[in-house]
Amino acid sequence: MLGYLLAGGAAATIGVAGYQSMSPTGQWYGPTFTGLPRGSKQLALTYDDGPNDPHTLSLLDVLAKHGVHATFFLIGRYARQRPDIVRAIAQAGHSIGNHTYTHPNLIFLSALQTRIQFEECDSALSDILGERPTLFRPPFGGRRPESLKIALETGLNPIMWNVVGWDWKTNSADYVERKVSRQIRGCDVILLHDGSHLRFGFHRGHTVAATDRLIARYKSRGYEFVSIPEMMRKSERMAGIPR
Repeated sequence: MLGYLLAGGAAATIGVAGYQSMSPTGQWYGPTFTGLPRGSKQLALTYDDGPNDPHTLSLLDVLAKHGVHATFFLIGRYARQRPDIVRAIAQAGHSIGNHTYTHPNLIFLSALQTRIQFEECDSALSDILGERPTLFRPPFGGRRPESLKIALETGLNPIMWNVVGWDWKTNSADYVERKVSRQIRGCDVILLHDGSHLRFGFHRGHTVAATDRLIARYKSRGYEFVSIPEMMRKSERMAGIPR
């Protein structure tokens, strides 16, 4: 009987550990930024897997129309392919983060492989922009303690999310808008995609359209859209952390 109990306990622990390695808000393996404490009407739009032609550029037009700054987590090999889009993102005042060089799931990489992914993406972005990123988002949300340790050692702050649009599962802007709207509570980091790790040029027109609608909807309700660095600075002020 004791053996069954021990085996069951071990299986449960493994299951929870596996969940924490992929859960966007899980903190078992180290602190990550997932938004502000409830009580603020700030929202942060974030986009993964770019740069991507033409949808990143279309998205920049929508964000400019609304006067909103967002945060883009870029794949290094795509950045090398289209440095002009990377520069356009930065010139429009948006924040840029490291999303690794080829978008692997870090859960399955060695420490050396993980460090190479970070450093090659950093190199790509710094060659284009003249400065290295300080933000990082793990592909698929997957991370282990070693992944986060290496990120911090290389000066990267891990950024997750607490609202997801599921825009990789649909071509419908209505679907994305509904998914996001059901989760918004304020103080949220919203995950969307302007590209895809599957290939460059992936269709994301529905994400662009949903972004336009979401900004209009929540601005009309008194919400403020900010970049991740802006939200992090507010978090530090709320926590009384000196800068």
